[in-house]
Amino acid sequence: MNRPPLPPFTLETARQKVQAAEDAWNTRDPHRVALAYTVDSVWRNRDEFVTGREDIERFLSHKWQRELDYALRKELWAFSDERIAVRFQYEWHDASGRWWRSYGNELWAFAPDGLMHRREASINDVRIDSSDRRINGSRQEADATPLPLH
Repeated sequence: MNRPPLPPFTLETARQKVQAAEDAWNTRDPHRVALAYTVDSVWRNRDEFVTGREDIERFLSHKWQRELDYALRKELWAFSDERIAVRFQYEWHDASGRWWRSYGNELWAFAPDGLMHRREASINDVRIDSSDRRINGSRQEADATPLPLH
């Protein structure tokens, strides 16, 4: 199974890969998202270590049960032949209605078939008022503004 675009990446295909990841994660469908990773993919997500597509799917199911109304934006930071670095922000609320913005960086490594075999994510959460939200649903075609730093 190939998952285009395939390495080696160009600027254009790296951007496509990042947008495809953003689009998939915004579905909040753990099965769909997990299919972008090798069956033996290794993750570090904050302080958790996850190995394998089944564990990834389980991890994402739990994540989106806690992080309600999750909406994500990713931006290409750097790339090489088979690696991509992104920065991202996402907003969500917890079960009590408190809103959060999560900031982070990810390092991705891809197999030749375009599936990701390694993902390392560093993430920090900041409490926000609902009136401070700036990410609402999926990215609109016209919304190409870079992510602000704060």
